[in-house]
Amino acid sequence: MHFDLNDLRLFVLTADEGSLTKAAAKHHLSLAAASARIKALEAQTDLPLLYREARGVRLSPPGQAFLHHARLMLHQVEQMRGDLHEYGGGLRGHLRVYANTTAVTDFLPEILPKFLANNPKINIDLQEKPNAEIAKAVQDGRVDIGIVSGQVDTLGLQSLHFSTDRLVLATSRQHRFAKRKRIAFAEILDEDAVGMHPSSTLQTFLGQVTERLGKPQKLRIQLSSFDAMCRMVGAGVGVGIIPESAAMRNQATMNLALIELTDSWSVRERYILTRDQAGLPSYAHSLIDHLRQHYATQTKS
Repeated sequence: MHFDLNDLRLFVLTADEGSLTKAAAKHHLSLAAASARIKALEAQTDLPLLYREARGVRLSPPGQAFLHHARLMLHQVEQMRGDLHEYGGGLRGHLRVYANTTAVTDFLPEILPKFLANNPKINIDLQEKPNAEIAKAVQDGRVDIGIVSGQVDTLGLQSLHFSTDRLVLATSRQHRFAKRKRIAFAEILDEDAVGMHPSSTLQTFLGQVTERLGKPQKLRIQLSSFDAMCRMVGAGVGVGIIPESAAMRNQATMNLALIELTDSWSVRERYILTRDQAGLPSYAHSLIDHLRQHYATQTKS
Protein backbone atom coordinates (compact mmCIF):
# COMPACT_ATOMS: atom_id res chain seq x y z
CA MET A 1 0.00 0.00 0.00
CA HIS A 2 1.28 3.48 -0.95
CA PHE A 3 -0.60 6.31 0.71
CA ASP A 4 -0.38 9.98 -0.14
CA LEU A 5 0.05 12.09 3.00
CA ASN A 6 -2.48 14.63 1.77
CA ASP A 7 -5.03 11.84 1.36
CA LEU A 8 -4.35 10.68 4.92
CA ARG A 9 -4.81 14.26 6.20
CA LEU A 10 -8.09 14.50 4.28
CA PHE A 11 -9.32 11.22 5.76
CA VAL A 12 -8.46 12.29 9.32
CA LEU A 13 -10.17 15.65 8.79
CA THR A 14 -13.25 13.91 7.36
CA ALA A 15 -13.43 11.63 10.40
CA ASP A 16 -13.03 14.60 12.77
CA GLU A 17 -15.70 16.67 11.00
CA GLY A 18 -18.08 13.80 10.31
CA SER A 19 -18.58 15.41 6.94
CA LEU A 20 -16.76 15.04 3.65
CA THR A 21 -18.17 18.39 2.49
CA LYS A 22 -16.65 20.28 5.45
CA ALA A 23 -13.36 18.39 5.17
CA ALA A 24 -13.15 19.18 1.44
CA ALA A 25 -13.73 22.87 2.10
CA LYS A 26 -11.04 23.00 4.83
CA HIS A 27 -8.68 21.07 2.54
CA HIS A 28 -9.40 23.53 -0.34
CA LEU A 29 -10.78 20.76 -2.57
CA SER A 30 -14.00 20.35 -4.48
CA LEU A 31 -16.40 17.78 -3.04
CA ALA A 32 -15.91 15.60 -6.12
CA ALA A 33 -12.11 15.68 -5.78
CA ALA A 34 -12.26 14.90 -2.06
CA SER A 35 -14.68 12.04 -2.67
CA ALA A 36 -12.38 10.61 -5.35
CA ARG A 37 -9.42 10.71 -2.94
CA ILE A 38 -11.34 8.84 -0.22
CA LYS A 39 -12.54 6.27 -2.76
CA ALA A 40 -8.92 5.78 -3.85
CA LEU A 41 -7.98 5.01 -0.24
CA GLU A 42 -10.80 2.50 -0.02
CA ALA A 43 -9.67 0.92 -3.28
CA GLN A 44 -6.15 0.50 -1.91
CA THR A 45 -7.34 -1.11 1.30
CA ASP A 46 -10.11 -3.01 -0.51
CA LEU A 47 -12.37 -2.13 2.44
CA PRO A 48 -15.18 0.39 3.05
CA LEU A 49 -13.68 3.02 5.36
CA LEU A 50 -16.71 5.33 5.59
CA TYR A 51 -20.46 4.93 5.72
CA ARG A 52 -22.08 7.65 3.59
CA GLU A 53 -25.26 8.91 5.24
CA ALA A 54 -27.74 11.71 4.59
CA ARG A 55 -26.23 14.01 7.22
CA GLY A 56 -22.59 13.20 6.65
CA VAL A 57 -20.26 10.24 7.08
CA ARG A 58 -19.24 7.93 9.91
CA LEU A 59 -16.37 5.49 10.22
CA SER A 60 -16.80 1.81 9.50
CA PRO A 61 -14.93 -0.67 11.78
CA PRO A 62 -12.05 -0.88 9.28
CA GLY A 63 -12.21 2.92 9.05
CA GLN A 64 -11.67 3.19 12.81
CA ALA A 65 -8.52 1.08 12.50
CA PHE A 66 -7.38 3.06 9.46
CA LEU A 67 -7.90 6.34 11.33
CA HIS A 68 -5.72 5.13 14.22
CA HIS A 69 -2.84 4.24 11.89
CA ALA A 70 -3.29 7.37 9.77
CA ARG A 71 -2.92 9.54 12.87
CA LEU A 72 0.23 7.64 13.88
CA MET A 73 1.76 8.00 10.43
CA LEU A 74 1.04 11.72 10.28
CA HIS A 75 2.42 12.20 13.78
CA GLN A 76 5.63 10.38 12.83
CA VAL A 77 6.01 12.53 9.72
CA GLU A 78 5.64 15.69 11.83
CA GLN A 79 8.14 14.32 14.34
CA MET A 80 10.60 13.56 11.52
CA ARG A 81 10.13 17.07 10.11
CA GLY A 82 10.77 18.56 13.54
CA ASP A 83 13.87 16.45 14.10
CA LEU A 84 15.34 17.33 10.71
CA HIS A 85 14.60 21.00 11.29
CA GLU A 86 16.55 20.80 14.55
CA TYR A 87 19.49 19.23 12.73
CA GLY A 88 19.35 22.09 10.25
CA GLY A 89 19.60 24.48 13.18
CA GLY A 90 22.82 22.91 14.37
CA LEU A 91 21.59 19.92 16.40
CA ARG A 92 24.11 17.07 16.39
CA GLY A 93 22.12 14.35 18.08
CA HIS A 94 18.65 13.33 19.24
CA LEU A 95 18.27 10.56 21.81
CA ARG A 96 14.99 8.77 22.46
CA VAL A 97 14.82 7.19 25.91
CA TYR A 98 12.05 5.16 27.57
CA ALA A 99 12.41 4.73 31.33
CA ASN A 100 10.36 3.47 34.25
CA THR A 101 8.63 5.64 36.85
CA THR A 102 11.51 5.81 39.32
CA ALA A 103 13.95 6.88 36.62
CA VAL A 104 11.70 9.55 35.10
CA THR A 105 10.42 11.07 38.34
CA ASP A 106 13.29 10.50 40.76
CA PHE A 107 16.88 10.22 39.56
CA LEU A 108 17.01 11.33 35.91
CA PRO A 109 15.84 14.90 36.73
CA GLU A 110 18.90 15.08 38.98
CA ILE A 111 21.34 13.53 36.51
CA LEU A 112 20.31 14.87 33.09
CA PRO A 113 20.78 18.65 33.62
CA LYS A 114 24.55 18.31 33.84
CA PHE A 115 24.66 16.02 30.79
CA LEU A 116 22.56 18.43 28.73
CA ALA A 117 24.62 21.40 29.90
CA ASN A 118 27.79 19.62 28.78
CA ASN A 119 26.17 18.58 25.47
CA PRO A 120 24.26 21.63 24.18
CA LYS A 121 23.78 20.14 20.72
CA ILE A 122 22.04 16.99 22.02
CA ASN A 123 18.28 16.71 22.62
CA ILE A 124 16.62 13.95 24.67
CA ASP A 125 13.06 12.71 24.22
CA LEU A 126 12.38 11.05 27.61
CA GLN A 127 9.11 9.19 28.23
CA GLU A 128 7.84 7.16 31.17
CA LYS A 129 6.74 3.65 30.16
CA PRO A 130 6.15 0.26 31.85
CA ASN A 131 9.18 -2.04 31.96
CA ALA A 132 7.77 -4.52 29.42
CA GLU A 133 6.96 -1.75 26.93
CA ILE A 134 10.44 -0.27 27.37
CA ALA A 135 12.13 -3.51 26.34
CA LYS A 136 9.80 -3.96 23.35
CA ALA A 137 10.42 -0.39 22.16
CA VAL A 138 14.20 -0.88 22.29
CA GLN A 139 13.88 -4.19 20.46
CA ASP A 140 11.71 -2.60 17.75
CA GLY A 141 14.13 0.32 17.33
CA ARG A 142 11.58 2.95 18.42
CA VAL A 143 13.98 4.20 21.11
CA ASP A 144 17.74 4.21 21.48
CA ILE A 145 18.01 3.45 25.21
CA GLY A 146 15.72 1.88 27.79
CA ILE A 147 16.07 2.13 31.58
CA VAL A 148 14.39 -0.60 33.64
CA SER A 149 14.64 -2.13 37.09
CA GLY A 150 13.63 -5.36 38.80
CA GLN A 151 12.86 -8.66 37.13
CA VAL A 152 12.26 -7.76 33.49
CA ASP A 153 12.23 -9.91 30.36
CA THR A 154 14.94 -8.12 28.39
CA LEU A 155 13.97 -9.91 25.14
CA GLY A 156 17.59 -10.78 24.39
CA LEU A 157 18.70 -7.13 24.43
CA GLN A 158 22.09 -6.01 25.68
CA SER A 159 21.72 -4.97 29.32
CA LEU A 160 24.16 -2.98 31.39
CA HIS A 161 23.80 -2.81 35.18
CA PHE A 162 24.38 0.67 36.58
CA SER A 163 22.87 0.84 40.09
CA THR A 164 20.64 -0.81 42.69
CA ASP A 165 17.21 0.49 43.68
CA ARG A 166 15.61 -0.40 47.03
CA LEU A 167 11.94 0.07 47.91
CA VAL A 168 11.08 0.95 51.50
CA LEU A 169 7.92 1.49 53.50
CA ALA A 170 7.42 5.15 54.42
CA THR A 171 5.10 6.16 57.25
CA SER A 172 4.58 9.29 59.30
CA ARG A 173 6.66 9.34 62.50
CA GLN A 174 3.42 9.03 64.49
CA HIS A 175 2.32 5.82 62.75
CA ARG A 176 2.26 2.57 64.73
CA PHE A 177 4.79 1.03 62.30
CA ALA A 178 7.26 3.92 62.68
CA LYS A 179 9.32 2.14 65.37
CA ARG A 180 9.71 -1.03 63.30
CA LYS A 181 13.07 -1.82 61.68
CA ARG A 182 11.76 -4.33 59.14
CA ILE A 183 8.33 -5.34 57.86
CA ALA A 184 6.76 -7.60 55.23
CA PHE A 185 4.62 -6.00 52.54
CA ALA A 186 1.72 -8.34 53.39
CA GLU A 187 1.56 -6.83 56.88
CA ILE A 188 0.66 -3.38 55.59
CA LEU A 189 -2.28 -4.26 53.33
CA ASP A 190 -4.85 -3.36 55.99
CA GLU A 191 -3.40 0.16 56.22
CA ASP A 192 -4.62 3.17 54.24
CA ALA A 193 -2.11 3.65 51.45
CA VAL A 194 -0.70 6.41 49.26
CA GLY A 195 0.32 5.26 45.79
CA MET A 196 1.65 6.37 42.43
CA HIS A 197 -0.70 6.86 39.48
CA PRO A 198 -2.27 3.63 38.13
CA SER A 199 -0.19 3.44 34.93
CA SER A 200 3.15 3.94 36.71
CA THR A 201 5.70 1.13 36.67
CA LEU A 202 5.77 0.91 40.46
CA GLN A 203 2.00 0.82 40.96
CA THR A 204 1.60 -1.74 38.18
CA PHE A 205 4.23 -3.91 39.86
CA LEU A 206 2.64 -3.59 43.31
CA GLY A 207 -0.70 -4.50 41.75
CA GLN A 208 0.84 -7.75 40.52
CA VAL A 209 2.21 -8.44 44.02
CA THR A 210 -1.16 -7.83 45.70
CA GLU A 211 -2.89 -10.00 43.10
CA ARG A 212 -0.64 -12.91 44.10
CA LEU A 213 -1.36 -12.18 47.75
CA GLY A 214 -5.10 -12.10 47.07
CA LYS A 215 -5.59 -8.75 48.80
CA PRO A 216 -5.37 -5.24 47.26
CA GLN A 217 -3.90 -2.11 48.77
CA LYS A 218 -6.36 0.29 50.41
CA LEU A 219 -5.37 3.23 48.22
CA ARG A 220 -6.72 6.58 49.39
CA ILE A 221 -4.93 8.71 46.81
CA GLN A 222 -2.64 8.16 43.81
CA LEU A 223 -0.14 10.79 42.71
CA SER A 224 2.29 11.54 39.92
CA SER A 225 5.54 11.98 41.87
CA PHE A 226 7.40 10.41 44.79
CA ASP A 227 7.88 13.81 46.43
CA ALA A 228 4.09 14.29 46.46
CA MET A 229 3.71 10.79 47.92
CA CYS A 230 6.17 11.65 50.69
CA ARG A 231 4.23 14.80 51.53
CA MET A 232 0.97 12.83 51.84
CA VAL A 233 2.59 10.06 53.88
CA GLY A 234 4.22 12.55 56.24
CA ALA A 235 0.85 14.24 56.75
CA GLY A 236 -0.63 10.93 57.90
CA VAL A 237 -2.85 10.22 54.87
CA GLY A 238 -1.49 6.68 54.59
CA VAL A 239 1.63 4.56 54.24
CA GLY A 240 3.56 4.30 50.98
CA ILE A 241 6.04 2.09 49.15
CA ILE A 242 8.70 4.49 47.87
CA PRO A 243 12.22 4.22 46.39
CA GLU A 244 14.75 4.67 49.18
CA SER A 245 16.49 7.58 47.41
CA ALA A 246 13.27 9.64 47.20
CA ALA A 247 12.25 8.72 50.74
CA MET A 248 15.64 9.70 52.22
CA ARG A 249 15.63 12.98 50.31
CA ASN A 250 12.36 13.95 51.99
CA GLN A 251 12.75 12.19 55.34
CA ALA A 252 13.90 15.15 57.41
CA THR A 253 11.52 17.76 56.01
CA MET A 254 8.35 15.67 55.67
CA ASN A 255 8.02 13.84 59.00
CA LEU A 256 8.86 10.41 57.56
CA ALA A 257 9.86 7.14 59.16
CA LEU A 258 11.46 4.58 56.81
CA ILE A 259 11.12 0.83 57.38
CA GLU A 260 13.03 -1.86 55.45
CA LEU A 261 10.88 -4.33 53.52
CA THR A 262 11.72 -8.00 54.06
CA ASP A 263 10.37 -8.98 50.62
CA SER A 264 13.11 -10.00 48.20
CA TRP A 265 11.52 -7.98 45.39
CA SER A 266 12.15 -4.75 47.33
CA VAL A 267 15.76 -4.77 46.05
CA ARG A 268 15.70 -4.05 42.31
CA GLU A 269 18.71 -3.89 40.04
CA ARG A 270 18.69 -1.14 37.43
CA TYR A 271 19.72 -1.79 33.83
CA ILE A 272 20.30 0.18 30.65
CA LEU A 273 18.90 -1.69 27.62
CA THR A 274 20.19 -1.31 24.05
CA ARG A 275 19.85 -3.33 20.86
CA ASP A 276 23.50 -3.01 19.91
CA GLN A 277 25.63 -0.89 22.19
CA ALA A 278 28.53 -0.88 19.75
CA GLY A 279 26.27 0.58 17.07
CA LEU A 280 25.03 3.51 19.18
CA PRO A 281 26.16 7.04 18.28
CA SER A 282 28.87 8.60 20.44
CA TYR A 283 26.44 10.89 22.30
CA ALA A 284 24.41 7.82 23.39
CA HIS A 285 27.60 6.32 24.81
CA SER A 286 28.22 9.63 26.57
CA LEU A 287 24.83 9.43 28.30
CA ILE A 288 25.44 5.81 29.36
CA ASP A 289 28.86 6.76 30.74
CA HIS A 290 27.33 9.75 32.53
CA LEU A 291 24.76 7.51 34.27
CA ARG A 292 27.35 4.96 35.32
CA GLN A 293 29.81 7.58 36.55
CA HIS A 294 27.13 9.26 38.64
CA TYR A 295 26.45 6.08 40.58
CA ALA A 296 30.10 5.05 40.72
CA THR A 297 30.84 8.41 42.39
CA GLN A 298 27.97 7.89 44.85
CA THR A 299 29.27 4.43 45.75
CA LYS A 300 32.77 5.75 46.45
CA SER A 301 31.48 8.60 48.59
